[in-house]
Amino acid sequence: MNLLESMIELSISDQQLIFGQLDSYKKIIEKTLNVTIIARDDQVKLIGDSKAIAVTKYVLNELKGIVARNGLLTEQNVNYVLALSMEEYKHADLKTLDEDLICHTIQGKPIKPKTFGQKNYVELIRNKMIVFGVGPAGTGKTYLAMAMAVNAFKNDEVSRIILTRPAIEAGEKLGFLPGDLQSKIDPYLRPLYDALYQIMGPESYQRNSEKGLIEVAPLAYMRGRTLDNSFIILDEAQNTTPAQMKMFLTRIGFGSKVIITGDLTQKDLPAGTTSGLDHAMRVLGKIDDIGFAKLTSQDVVRHPLVQKIVKAYDSYESKKAKYANQQTRNKKKRVLERVKDAEK
Repeated sequence: MNLLESMIELSISDQQLIFGQLDSYKKIIEKTLNVTIIARDDQVKLIGDSKAIAVTKYVLNELKGIVARNGLLTEQNVNYVLALSMEEYKHADLKTLDEDLICHTIQGKPIKPKTFGQKNYVELIRNKMIVFGVGPAGTGKTYLAMAMAVNAFKNDEVSRIILTRPAIEAGEKLGFLPGDLQSKIDPYLRPLYDALYQIMGPESYQRNSEKGLIEVAPLAYMRGRTLDNSFIILDEAQNTTPAQMKMFLTRIGFGSKVIITGDLTQKDLPAGTTSGLDHAMRVLGKIDDIGFAKLTSQDVVRHPLVQKIVKAYDSYESKKAKYANQQTRNKKKRVLERVKDAEK
């Protein structure tokens, strides 16, 4: 392999942010792209093969743009730009992510999609009546849906927000908890409360909740209701049964928007039970007014280790499925061989 050298200009202030504290981001870039980066004043030398140098220039330029727009850089930004450098979105404009502001948290922090997968998800929510957001943990499925719901509520696009989850039965699994039924169920719905508190504040939530304008309840409470002019989020939908999913989808009234989120790899249903999320995606896949956003490990925006964990599990499950398929083929082959031998 012939190593080449190339020089680019990068201000010292940009270098400090792009390369990270103790060059932590720089080391990630070097390891991922198999390139050496040497900084001298406002000049940066790149050493590697021609492809590595070209990709590194793209990555540094995109990171420079993020720094210019936001004034800071995170490890998630670095990892995502590195992923983009090898994927279909290489020529996409990262600036469009920063411009797509949904709303602000109670502390004034802007909420925006951080990946193109998330941006597609948000666009589907804007344009479709029902959206399925499916992907692994940490991809922002519930949080972005919650932000869109609060934004629609504040803009008077809907008159109320309804958040629901398929709760486990209120028998022996919840019975040991103190308090009445609502007290037993509240811990299970805590992630929804936490997101609401962060986006709109506990006081605003409490005030609107008392008026019945914001409701957080188990899925079973939806039976028999018609939900008009509402923004409805069904979270953890992989734990619904087909009957529960059908019941939920047939509650939808006029002027409502529905977001259904779930992770198909984390089902808590009894063994052998079909997931309502799996079933619904197969049944409803060809209906135009329903959108399907499939997020991946690249859309994980939690700690970078979460992304690595998700990828490791995906790889393990893929190998396991491949091995199982091979075993099935081998078994069929042996059966056919025995049948042929018996016919001789």
